[in-house]
Amino acid sequence: MSFVSVQGLTKMYTVGPRQLVVLRGLDLAVERGEMVAVVGASGVGKSTLLQVVGGLDGVDAGTILIGDTDIATAGDDARVGFRNRHVGFVFQFHHLLSEFTATENVAMPLRIARVPPSEAESRAVSLLEEVGLFDRIGHRPGMLSGGERQRVAVARALVTQPALLLADEPTGDLDVHTGESLHRLLREMHERHGLTSVIATHNPRLADACDRVLSLEAGRLSTR
Repeated sequence: MSFVSVQGLTKMYTVGPRQLVVLRGLDLAVERGEMVAVVGASGVGKSTLLQVVGGLDGVDAGTILIGDTDIATAGDDARVGFRNRHVGFVFQFHHLLSEFTATENVAMPLRIARVPPSEAESRAVSLLEEVGLFDRIGHRPGMLSGGERQRVAVARALVTQPALLLADEPTGDLDVHTGESLHRLLREMHERHGLTSVIATHNPRLADACDRVLSLEAGRLSTR
């Protein structure tokens, strides 16, 4: 069985008097250790797909198996717990907390999980060193460049040692040079940490660096 196995996934939103079907009986299979890109036009549902696969939102129909856990049928508490332990997210906008340092931002998921402060800080600093920011560990987001902030966000996504990394347009807010640097970092982290990764992107260079590229259109996925 694939590490991520999605079958018959349907997600709808109510917009005024009508229902908007974003994902329509979608199927997806991602093997353990694979890095898959999902491409498609703006508004087609790439972000929605990542949100439901990662347990940030519920579904209207279908199954989402990650390993042997079906998060589509799990209750809210179980889904949140699974997500916090096993899934890392990187978004287009870093969502760092401005009043905290890079180390404190990266350590936050561990602190929420009640990991002892010294261990949380040690793991955060180690990951910041991995992403090339050891000399920025005490800096707050406002003191960092856009690329540096996104590297902090990558470190934060990995600090809980997730099995699955989901990245939603991770280079969408960066210039070309900085974006390409982040491409290389994501691939390096994917391999170093033994991740399974799904990346939604408009960027053809990032998509082509993945093992496989899927296109989302009319609520379903197809091989590009």
